[in-house]
Amino acid sequence: MRAVLTRVKSAAVDIDGVTVGKIGQGFLILLGVGPEDTPEKCRYLAEKALGLRVFEDENGKMNRSLEDVGGQVLVVSQFTLYGNCRKGRRPSFTDAAPPDLGNALYEEFLRCCADLGYPPEHGVFGADMQVSSVNDGPVTLILDTDQLMDTPRR
Repeated sequence: MRAVLTRVKSAAVDIDGVTVGKIGQGFLILLGVGPEDTPEKCRYLAEKALGLRVFEDENGKMNRSLEDVGGQVLVVSQFTLYGNCRKGRRPSFTDAAPPDLGNALYEEFLRCCADLGYPPEHGVFGADMQVSSVNDGPVTLILDTDQLMDTPRR
């Protein structure tokens, strides 16, 4: 499972000109699901992402969490995070999970966020969405469970 997490001042997702999800300060999370992903990986990734201390404290250091700043979460499915650009000029997306699994685990990730106290605003799996954000910093991190779960937690 892969996520691109951006610290934002605000973010929104629109479908057919209608805003379906909108937040103020917090995290915009673009989420990609791979074929080997599981509900356990959803839980792990949600805990890791939502616990990150990347908001500035009174000394300008990234030392505050989403909870500390009363932040919100917007999650948007993005299978293109599994795009393979090794050959040619047109990416291959065969490394992404099939749609049924991708949707089920996307929904599981949303549940995990809610269970952790951050009921997320979100897009619609498989929809053509327009995402807007006001990036803060900018601070953007890439989280990949294949890498994170292979190393000890800190």
